[in-house]
Formats: sequence, C-alpha cells, structure tokens
Amino acid sequence: MSAVPSITLNDGNVIPQLGFGVFQIEPKETVEAVGEALNIGYRHIDTAEMYGNEKEVGEAVRASGLDRGDIFVTSKLNNSFHEPDDARRAFDTTLSDLGFDYVDLFLIHWPLPTLYDGDYASTWRVLEEFKNDGRARSVGVSNFQVEHLEKLAAETDVVPAVNQIEVHPYFTNEAVRTYGREHGIVTEAWSPIAQGGVLEDATITRIAEKVGKTPAQVVLRWHIERGDIVFPKSVTPSRMRENFELFDFELEPGDVDEISALDRGEDGRTGPNPDTFAHVPG
Repeated sequence: MSAVPSITLNDGNVIPQLGFGVFQIEPKETVEAVGEALNIGYRHIDTAEMYGNEKEVGEAVRASGLDRGDIFVTSKLNNSFHEPDDARRAFDTTLSDLGFDYVDLFLIHWPLPTLYDGDYASTWRVLEEFKNDGRARSVGVSNFQVEHLEKLAAETDVVPAVNQIEVHPYFTNEAVRTYGREHGIVTEAWSPIAQGGVLEDATITRIAEKVGKTPAQVVLRWHIERGDIVFPKSVTPSRMRENFELFDFELEPGDVDEISALDRGEDGRTGPNPDTFAHVPG
C-alpha cells in the first residue's frame, strides 16, 4: 500500500495530503463508499453539514474497525447557520450525527460576504471556541478569497489552518494559494480535475502517456507536488483505488509547469465565485 504523505498544519496537527471526499454521494451510498475508501487505505474523509451524509460517515468509520484517532475527519458549517448561536447548535449537531466527541477539522463552508452583514468574522470567532474547547482539533475556512482572509487576520486571533478552494489546471487560483503559503494556511483543492473537464486536455494526456499513468492520476499528482491537499470523489472502487495510487511516480518540474500554464483564470472556474455566492439552504 502506498504511504500517503502528511502535512503539518500551523497549529501542529497533522493531516493526510490525500483524502476521500463525499460531496454529492447519496447518504444511502455513503457507508459503503467510505468503507471501501478506508479499506483501500484512505485515512482522511471530507464531509459537510450541507452534504447530508455526516451520520453515514460516522457509521462507516465505526464499522471499519479502525481506531478513530487514525482517521482524519473534516466537516463544514452549513451556510444557514452563520449567526453565532446557530453555529454553536449546528456544530453540536455535527458531532451528534457523526457520533464523535471531536472532529479533526471544522470549516466555514462559504464566506457569504453579501449575507449576514458580511460578518463572517463573528462566525470565525465561534469556530475559535470549538478549537479552544478541543471539540475541533483544527479550524479553517473554505472558499475564502484573499480579501476575506485579510478581514479575519485584522479582526480575529486564530489563523485558519486550511482554506479549501477550487483548484485545478484550468483554474489554479494562484492569488489565494500564494496568500495561504505566505501566512501558513494550507490549501485544500476541491474539484481537482474540474469535474473531469481537464482529462482530455492534450498536454495532460501527453504527460500521462509519457509517465504511464492515467490523466486523472497525473492531475492529482500535480496537486500533490504543488503541496496542496486533494480529495477526489468517486464511488467506483476501481477509480477510488486508481486515485489512491499517486505515490509511486513523480512528475518532472517541466511537466508541473506545463500543467500549471493551462490556467484560464476566472474563465476556468467551474463553481460559484465566493465574492457573490449567497446560497442558503431552505
């Protein structure tokens, strides 16, 4: 089994660089999918309140027979619960649904700067409480732009451990990644293969042929070599296994640079722009 590298966060905690994401996995399929991922060797599971499958993630972890301390579990705050008391109740529900007395990492899912009077700093201070009482070993953010991170730096005390953002070869999100690198915030890449959109790119397929790997493996390896955390999602066991086999090869520096040069800037973004995204589940 390939050994997954770990990254030390700014609070001293350690996170596996490769994880398994459960976004858009139906609850009825989540126990089996997470169980298979853990069987393959994944030890980092990324869920969220809005995914609706926290209970099933917890069930799969318990059914695995693995020690809870050997599995890194992340969840994220539902957009409906940014008000401080709402955030506290939502976090209690996350722990209850997972069946855990702590999560390894808890994130603000979206900054929502056009909602809640733009006061995501108050929400962040509540996450600081969760870290201080030990129920969240680490706390971080997701989809925060540089401006949002600067607001937290100016108004709060704890630097986020991670920022989970859209990153892939067509949208390298360099400004946010650079800010994170300069301030000790690790980047986690969601939509790492642009929902499959980069897999037929001529540059990527050529590099894949050269190194004898699939295009998906090449792109995921590109993320790894750039130092980001990545968690591809699949419910197909063969694909889950393929996504895990990233550590028996390396890309040449020139290949990494070629893939990075595919960046299309804002035109490459596949998800919402965090500056304007304002979805709150009903």
